[in-house]
Formats: sequence, structure tokens, C-alpha cells
Amino acid sequence: MPSNDDFEPRLGRLGDKGRKPRPRKFISRVIAATNLARGGASGRGRQSAFTGSRIGRGAGVGRVLSSRDRYAAFRQRRVIVKIRTVKLGGKGLDAAKAHLRYVERDGTTRGGGRGQLYGADADKVDRNTWLKQGSDDRHQFRVIVSPEDGLEYDDLKSLTRRLMERAEEDLGTRLDWVAVDHFNTGHPHSHIIVRGKDERGKDLIIARDYIVHGFRERACELVDLDLGPKTDRAIEQRLRAEVEQERFTSIDRALLRERGDDILVSTKARGAFDQTIRMGRLRRLERLGLASQLGAAHWKLAPNLESVLRKMGERGDIIRTMQRAYSERGVALAVADQAIYDPSVPGTASLVGRIVERGLSDEHADRHYLIVEATDGRSHYVETGKGERLPSCPPGAIVRIVSVEPTVRDADRTVSDVAAANGGRYTVDAHLRFDPSASQEFAEAHVRRLEAMRRMSGGTQREPDGTWHIASNHLERAAAYEVARARDQPVTVEILSPEPIERIVEARAATWLDRELVADTQLPLRAAGFGKETSGALAIRRQWLLDEGFAVRQGERVIVRSRALDELCQLEIRSMADVLAREIGKPLAEPRHGERIEGRLGRPVDLLSGRHALVERSRDFVLVPWRPALERQVGKPVAGIMRDQGVSWQIGRRRSGPSVS
Repeated sequence: MPSNDDFEPRLGRLGDKGRKPRPRKFISRVIAATNLARGGASGRGRQSAFTGSRIGRGAGVGRVLSSRDRYAAFRQRRVIVKIRTVKLGGKGLDAAKAHLRYVERDGTTRGGGRGQLYGADADKVDRNTWLKQGSDDRHQFRVIVSPEDGLEYDDLKSLTRRLMERAEEDLGTRLDWVAVDHFNTGHPHSHIIVRGKDERGKDLIIARDYIVHGFRERACELVDLDLGPKTDRAIEQRLRAEVEQERFTSIDRALLRERGDDILVSTKARGAFDQTIRMGRLRRLERLGLASQLGAAHWKLAPNLESVLRKMGERGDIIRTMQRAYSERGVALAVADQAIYDPSVPGTASLVGRIVERGLSDEHADRHYLIVEATDGRSHYVETGKGERLPSCPPGAIVRIVSVEPTVRDADRTVSDVAAANGGRYTVDAHLRFDPSASQEFAEAHVRRLEAMRRMSGGTQREPDGTWHIASNHLERAAAYEVARARDQPVTVEILSPEPIERIVEARAATWLDRELVADTQLPLRAAGFGKETSGALAIRRQWLLDEGFAVRQGERVIVRSRALDELCQLEIRSMADVLAREIGKPLAEPRHGERIEGRLGRPVDLLSGRHALVERSRDFVLVPWRPALERQVGKPVAGIMRDQGVSWQIGRRRSGPSVS
């Protein structure tokens, strides 16, 4: 054994080429491989364009997993994985609480019970405690994992935990996550919520390649280990079933990959079975008008093939959703009575009807739908957009559905004109100089419009002194803002009555039926379904108003007295006075026209006469008509002036803040 003193230095110039390269230590090779896997190493060869896909953890692993052999992927059991990054700033934390309440709702277990959050080491996790730990997080990840063969699992907890362990190994950090398993659909799935912090407390950034490919490939590997890869027979059965389907299938995806200039050479088949499947699908597409044969072996595919098939698949899913909703009630719904409300079609008429069901059309994107039995005698499927914008709609409630048309508003044109006359700047003072007839409240409404555009798209800039920089293409930006809003909220849902129609025909309140009786235009009623029920309810209500003295008969007509609706509304408010007084500990006061209403805004109170705002004052409280703009002001001080059509509000404790009229 040589001693510690046996050392012979060999001197030379730095970077001497004559020396033999020393072998790299094992630890150096490990570090280099790790850097490469995480996308941290860069060679001196040809550099590709920057895409941002390698930023974050797991970039290298995601690229490796995405380069699997296609044939091996075809034999692999499929797992659908959807991942969404959600910001928690502003109202994001409240939305996160609502999301956890949703995933833990009733009817999601195999026995129809309530869902329960679980984690890596615990079968029960308290959602409030877990959310409190991440209250300062910048974002969180919401993951949905749905194995195609999920019905073969008695419990998805083991699969979810092993998947998250694989993800921790790939990302190089521990993950703080909770999950809930749902068995209330035809495909069991797991909702996984991951905190946006790594084990060191820093923001967790996951590379796009891993989000797109990594989670799904790891889930497929685990399902393959549990259930084994697909057999040839299972693959053939699935492909045969896809031949006649009216949706975008894996066969269509393969055809689109092989086409060139919309021409497909159908003879390029791997065997007899592949040829049979290919030709069968092409014949089906031909009947759908999406493919045409050119010669003996060539086919031309429609350029919009994928979009058309996807829409057809969505329509099929919608029809099945409606049929399931009615079959659970023991009702058979005729095909002619099924309709899909499409707000994107210009001039789409509004709907008035009864809610049959509310549900999620896309759990990942939090998009909801309503099934509404309308007065036209048909049942309509209505896509309502983001759940946070949808009011609470219990089954049986009466609603009005109105499509949102993304158009530039007059306020946008006014802002553009004021800015053009003021060097590209907009202020309230400049507005009042430009239009001396405008009021302060009217000008401040334009400021609220600019603020809403700034929060959503950043299309406007505001200086600390309240000056707004207005671009020359402001109207184009306003149009884009309206289109973005329409995607999130394609329709507005107005609750006409929170109670079913049979409970309001003799109610001592200003009901939706009363407003229909005094309306200038009569609601079109079909003598079938909900239209027939509404016609009968209007007749009963008309007779009740006569008997109670709120209407008079003139010949064959029944005329509702001019102040009848106001009197009925006050009757309902007085009937609720004792209940609310006991709850608040103060008496109810009746506001007068022109009176200043000032106090703390309490919870909204839903009455048959409409939603009202409860304003608590030092000695009493008042109930006044509710405005949607008050939604964010609950619990805060408000002030306003009582008018004929409601209250002109001035929000918050400020000298000249914006008003809501």
C-alpha cells in the first residue's frame, strides 16, 4: 500500500494536449446525465429555436417518454390525463376551495356516498387544513387521471399513489398533493390537486414536455404493469367498433398522419385486417360527406374532417347526457323534443324554462351545463361556461337563458373618442370636458369598463394618478375582450323563480307569473311539456289575482292593477321581516325614495319577488333590489341613493369611488 507521502507532481501547461484524458469519475457522469435529463445541459452543436418547453422540472424525462415507438404505444393501455395550472391570486383561492368542495361532493363513490380527500400517507385529509398550508402559493396543478380500463380497479388509490411517486422521481422533488376518486361516470377517474411548491418551498415549475407527455406515459406504464398490455383481440375489437362511429377516432388520426395534400393512398396497409379497417372507415366517412374516392386506390379527405367529427362526437355525448338525465327520472324523451342551445348562432332567441339538471361538461376546465325544459315544449342542453359565473340554480327553478353577443359597446367608442381628443389619454375629467352633459357616475362607469379589460387581458394601461393610456386600436382590443368573455360565459342565466312553478301560483309575492301577465309581449307557449304547464299556471294565477283584489276584469280581459307588483313585493318582505330580525337582532326599515342607504352589505336574500341585498345599519336593516356588481362587496361598507328602479350604489369608503346604478 503506498503511503500518503508517495506523491509525484507532474507539471505542465494548463490545457496541455499531449496528456492523456483522465477518465471521468462516476459521480461526474451521474451529474452530467442528471443535467441532461432536466434539460440543463447544452452542447455546442446545432441549436434549435427556443420554445420554452425545456423550462422547469422533468423536461428531459418528458422528451424521452414522448419519443416512444408508435406501435408500442398502440398496444399500450390508454389513460387520459388532463393537467391544468391554476393561479391562486385574487379570487383563485376561493375558486380552489369551491373546487375541493366539488370533488368531495355526494354521489361520487361506488356506493353513491360522499368523496373523501386522501394523500400520499393518509386515507383522510381535511381540505381546509390542506388549503391553509398552501394559502400563499402562487399556483396549483389540477390533474385528472382516467384509465380506459378503470372499471377493472376496485380502488384507484394505489394507482394514484404510485403515479405520484413516479412523478416525484422524474421531477426530483417531493410533491404535496391530495386526491379524490370518482366512480359516478362510465369511466372511473381520480382528481389530483398538487401544490405549486417544491420540497424547498420554491415555486414548482414543471416542464411543458412532462405535462404533455410525462404524466400520461407514466400512468400508462403502471396500468400495463397492473393489467398487462392489450391483446391483439382487444385491439381488433376496439378498431372494429370505431369504424362506424360518428366521432374522431384513432383510425382517423392515423389517416390524417399519412395524407399528403389531402390525398391518401389506401393501399399502404400493413396487412389484411388493417386494409379492412381502413377501407371500412373511408366508406363511412364517404357517407358522412368527409371523404371521396379518386381512382382505385386514392381517397381525398375533407380539410375540416377533424373539427366536424369532434363536433359530431360532442353532440352524441350531449344527447346521451340528456337521455341519461331523463332515464334516471323514468321518463323517455323523444328525439324531436331534444335540442342543443347554440349561442354562437346570431339572433338565437332566449329561453325561459325549468331546470332539470345541472352538471359539468368539462371537469378539467370547470365548464358547466344546464338541461332546461323550455316553454317551447322541448328540452334544451345549454353550455353555460365557467362555473364561477353561474348562479346557484336548484332543480325545478325557473330561469331565463340569453345568449351573449360579443359586440363593441358604446362605452368603448366613447373612450376612444375622448382619448383621441386628449392625446391618447382618458380620464374622468377629460370625459366631462369632452361631454359636459355627462354625469360623474356615467364617466366612472367607463373607468370600470377599462379596469375590467385591464384585469382580463392587460389591453389597457393605467398610471398611478388614474390616467389611462388608450391605444389607437382600442376598439379592436375591446372586441377581442368581448370574444374572450363570451368563451367563459356564452350565456347569461337569470333566475326568475327559485321555487318550482307549482309553488308560486298562489304565493303572496310578486312572482315570475305576475311579471309575465303584465308584460307587453307574451311568452310563446307550446301546448306540450313545460309550455302546457306554464299556460295552466298563468290561468290559475290570473284567477288568484282577481280573487285577492290585485286585478280587475274588463270584459273578457283581466287587468293587473298598476301598483299590484309593488304591493305583493312588500307583502313578501314584511313576511320575512320577523325571520331576518331574529337573525340580525335589529328591526326592518322600509327605505323611501331619495333616501341615502348606507351600511354594511350582508348576504343576498332570495325571495320569490327577486334577489334582494340586505344592508345592515346601526339601528336597523333594509332590503333593496340586488345588483350583480354587489357580489364582491358582501361584508363591506356600501352607500347609495334609493331610486325608482333600485339603488344607485357608491361602493366602499371612498371620496369619489365608482357607482353602480
